[in-house]
Amino acid sequence: MKNPYVPAPVKLVRHVVETDDNLIHSFTFQFLKEEDEKAFVYRPGQFAEVCVFGKGESPFGMASSPTEPGILKFSVARVGVVTSALHEMPEGSILGVRGPLGNSYPLEEFKGKNLVIIGGGFAFTTLRSLTTYILHPDNRGDFGELTVIYGARNPGLLLYKDELAGWEKRSDINLICTIDAPADGWQKKVGFVPAVTKEVAPSSADAYAVVCGPPVMIRFTIPVLEELGFPPERIILSLENRMKCGIGMCGRCNVGNKFVCKDGPVFSKAQLNKLPPEY
Repeated sequence: MKNPYVPAPVKLVRHVVETDDNLIHSFTFQFLKEEDEKAFVYRPGQFAEVCVFGKGESPFGMASSPTEPGILKFSVARVGVVTSALHEMPEGSILGVRGPLGNSYPLEEFKGKNLVIIGGGFAFTTLRSLTTYILHPDNRGDFGELTVIYGARNPGLLLYKDELAGWEKRSDINLICTIDAPADGWQKKVGFVPAVTKEVAPSSADAYAVVCGPPVMIRFTIPVLEELGFPPERIILSLENRMKCGIGMCGRCNVGNKFVCKDGPVFSKAQLNKLPPEY
């Protein structure tokens, strides 16, 4: 049995600065061993531990989709020792990845349903994975109408700008981008994500809502979704609080009797309603 603490070696093949403030970078990795690549079977919503040798490891949700074979993509904010070291890594560097870890978005439940995907800031990573998966030609027919609401403080903090531009041109996705306050040259929505969600008022009929973002955004978006008629079991959230080991051993991420890293990070609001409000 493979030791879950031993990472698979990967090569950094693309390092991109995502945001104007230089605080969020995207990293694309390729596995060095074919057997590791074949063993790393994941679904949108899962995460992995990225290991910077000599510095440590940190958990990040996969921004890549299983429909993009041969690569793993993560978007990372500079917040500490590991992430700062990662931001300084040049292309060609060797790192480690262990996973996939945690559960995923409930794709089987989503099939045949309309989807409202709501994201804020750099927490859009696993939502990028989910959206890319749904839009793939092999999968798009399995899902209903797709609405994506994505917000950031200003235009320079939106991730995946080229992809967003491509999604806007498609007829099979309704993309709404918003920023918190007016900015020069910005001609799209202005307002906080919860307010824009209420304004757009996506139908809850035969639909799921998937939310990932800063805690304050989630806190104010959930009542809007409930007002629109989304029941708790159809509001899907992704949590990231205090994860460390990734396999439920260190005990840092427990919420009641659940571990975010092992039982999550994806929970329905109905599941969270049964847990202490520690998230």
